[in-house]
Amino acid sequence: MRFVGNIEAKTDSKGRAFLPAQFRKVLQTNGEERIVMKRDVFQKCLVLYPESVWNQRIDELNSRLNVWNGKHQMIMRQFMSCVEVLTLDSSGRFLISGLYRKMANINQTIRFVGMGDVIEVWSGDELEKTMMDEETFSAELESLMSGNDTKGSEEI
Repeated sequence: MRFVGNIEAKTDSKGRAFLPAQFRKVLQTNGEERIVMKRDVFQKCLVLYPESVWNQRIDELNSRLNVWNGKHQMIMRQFMSCVEVLTLDSSGRFLISGLYRKMANINQTIRFVGMGDVIEVWSGDELEKTMMDEETFSAELESLMSGNDTKGSEEI
């Protein structure tokens, strides 16, 4: 499953948004009926997980946690506490509740960003803050792809 692209959209007065057609098509092709929405752990955006991808991520997290460790319980509780399971309506819309709009600083204009197996939902203002300038991006990508960068070694 691969979601790609950066698509601008709007929410209506109730906070409903149309999932872009190209992303709905990927979901349908893969037999996905529900998506899971969560605030991102690192960025001020929302992440939409196809249900099968969400289940894989939870299985991976569970495999690293010890249920008898208090800190691990806290991590799982915090990770799972702000999650909504959504079904698109017949028009391809879903609701971004007021709580989630506040978490991601979303007003009316939003951006859907395909990130491989998940979709990020951004306030346009917040997304711009996370982007590198073209020269930095080129240099970082070159370093990463040429093997001069160790995976996850530095914060950008």
